[in-house]
Amino acid sequence: MNRYEPELHALMMKSLAGEEFSYNALLTKLSSLFRSFFRHKLFGHDEAAVEDLVQQTLLAIHLNRHRYDPGRPFTAWVYAIARYKMMDHFRRQPAGRVFVPVDDVEGLFSAETADHSDSSRDIETLLTQLPEKQGGAIRLVKLEQLSVQEASERMGISEADIKVSIHRGLKKLMSLVSKEKLP
Repeated sequence: MNRYEPELHALMMKSLAGEEFSYNALLTKLSSLFRSFFRHKLFGHDEAAVEDLVQQTLLAIHLNRHRYDPGRPFTAWVYAIARYKMMDHFRRQPAGRVFVPVDDVEGLFSAETADHSDSSRDIETLLTQLPEKQGGAIRLVKLEQLSVQEASERMGISEADIKVSIHRGLKKLMSLVSKEKLP
């Protein structure tokens, strides 16, 4: 149980009974808790985003307080609302979104035509970093579109070994790509 649960639950019950002082005290305490919660969750975001989320969460609690079930933990209910508000915030403001004014698009696109083999070279470079069996299995099944059985016959290993090699190879490729942070 959250250490704030008994006090907040009691304040909520009193505010539902019409005690304005208790309702003000509840909102004040929740503001402080949510501010800390959002600062922790939105590390690196500006303070305005934190304050917006605090206000949106308090407003949602105010508008839905009649739906609160007194038999359930109050802190779980309010933090669920806070998490939903935070998810809404992230949906509206995805990380890394960059706005480019239409007037500034000159130079945004390269005048050079991309060679479609560039991606093939990148894939080959990555596959050479894998053990031969893993790279070969991925090359045959994923790139050449052979069945697992055909790849097994061509490489002279079991179908299960092909599947395991592909799984391990793809896992290692994901690790390599995430380490390189390819543009």
